[in-house]
Amino acid sequence: MLRMMFGEPPRIPEGQLADAIDQMWSFAELMQRHIQSDGDPEHKLRKYEIWTRGLIGSIDEMEQSCYAANRFAERLTGAPVHEMTEEEQLDYHRYVFFDKNGFIRMFALLDKLGTLLNNVLGLETERMKAQFSYFTVLRNMRLNKKHPALGAALDEIKERYKDPMNRLRKRRNVEIHYMNSELQDDLIQSYNQGKETHRLENIRLQTDDLRLGLELVLEALQLSYRYCCEQWGCE
Repeated sequence: MLRMMFGEPPRIPEGQLADAIDQMWSFAELMQRHIQSDGDPEHKLRKYEIWTRGLIGSIDEMEQSCYAANRFAERLTGAPVHEMTEEEQLDYHRYVFFDKNGFIRMFALLDKLGTLLNNVLGLETERMKAQFSYFTVLRNMRLNKKHPALGAALDEIKERYKDPMNRLRKRRNVEIHYMNSELQDDLIQSYNQGKETHRLENIRLQTDDLRLGLELVLEALQLSYRYCCEQWGCE
């Protein structure tokens, strides 16, 4: 959808994105087959199917936001905002919009995946913490040795992407709880530089972090849904 802003055709999923979506559709279809053959008196399977369809939509929204942020970032020269041309200022604000949208959606999607895993695999993470995140689910799996094969694989992914995810989490927390995340760098520079002209935040690092965060999400989805399919007897 957003690629039309750059005169490009709609995206055709490929690579990790296609693999993740394929695994998720396999699980949704598996839930449908179980409903048709065994019934679903408590409507749990239908709920898992709907959650999965929603997550597929969330992937699309997140991937498009990350793509648009990167494309607008490519147009920036690195000059301070007050030295930019009017068009470059517009591109900068467009970058900021899609960058925020990307990293906020990223953590929201992970938390939705955590909720699904908690229910599908009967993890009972709510006994550890009433309002839990994806990372709380991983901690529960590790500490209580629940589904250790999946837990170990997801922990390995988490550790591999630890640095960019920590930076993204910090920016997400600043954005949600304190101030506009793009202004945090201005605040830090004002402490350190006095009246010196403020530089633009490290957009190259931010776009790299967003790309790596997307990779983590896609790997986690692939592994999680493949495992869930195996647990439910996917053919």
